[in-house]
Amino acid sequence: MKIFQERLKEMRKIYGYTQRQMAEFLNISQPSYIRYENGSAEPSQENLLKISEIFDVSTDYLLGKDDI
Repeated sequence: MKIFQERLKEMRKIYGYTQRQMAEFLNISQPSYIRYENGSAEPSQENLLKISEIFDVSTDYLLGKDDI
């Protein structure tokens, strides 16, 4: 899941969002979101879809199965 962590963090920075903002978008706590970025937790399918919509990329891209 390392590629997911890298792409999540990269996209968040490109869009200029803070970890707190991302947590709010996903309706989760900031520590929960931080665990996505450090690889100690994986998002639910629902949150993975939300993340892909926030960044206008496919879930396959986020998971490293596809490039943009």
